[in-house]
Amino acid sequence: MSAERQISEMLRQIARQQDVIEIGPEGSRPKAAALAHVAEQYGYVYGAAHATGYKDSLILLRMYRDPSPEARSREAATLTAHPRAGIGGTVPGLAPGSLKPVPEAAGAVAVLRDLIAFDLAARFVTSRGQQVLCYLACVLVTALLLATGPLVEAVASGGSLVVILTVALKAGQIHREKLSRRLTEAGFFAVRDEQGRQRFLRPGQQLPGHANPFAA
Repeated sequence: MSAERQISEMLRQIARQQDVIEIGPEGSRPKAAALAHVAEQYGYVYGAAHATGYKDSLILLRMYRDPSPEARSREAATLTAHPRAGIGGTVPGLAPGSLKPVPEAAGAVAVLRDLIAFDLAARFVTSRGQQVLCYLACVLVTALLLATGPLVEAVASGGSLVVILTVALKAGQIHREKLSRRLTEAGFFAVRDEQGRQRFLRPGQQLPGHANPFAA
């Protein structure tokens, strides 16, 4: 789907004054973040990112309408500055005809990209109990190999599985910690949602799903 069509579809949702709009499915975090930034200029704020499509290869974003006076002022200023957005005119924060952020919007888009990446990485987070089950599965596989093949090959294969699992878990942890630091430095604060997953919110924002997710 072209950049112009993606922008137009999102702006049609915004024009209907929907409390929640959906962006995507989009297969690129940078492009999804750029669209989210545009939505924020119209008084919306990032809510959540979900992986969808074949092998979770696409990103679906939900943006929530912010009822605060600041958001409504931002929307009014955007409508005045970009009256023909979506119908051939300029789009706030983006280079003409593309989803590439202009230099002055690059920082804000980068923060949204980190926020999206952090939420998407949540599906790979495993609890201590789940990690124990994964290692037990490695032991079970090793036992099956011992029962059907040479000792050396069974132990080597089982050991390789343990190493791969350990490296994958550690890499995921390091990646999320890096994103957490960047989001904290950008002014976000960490909370736990109803499922116990860590999320990052702006000051004064509540988790999406509340009657007013942006009240203090």
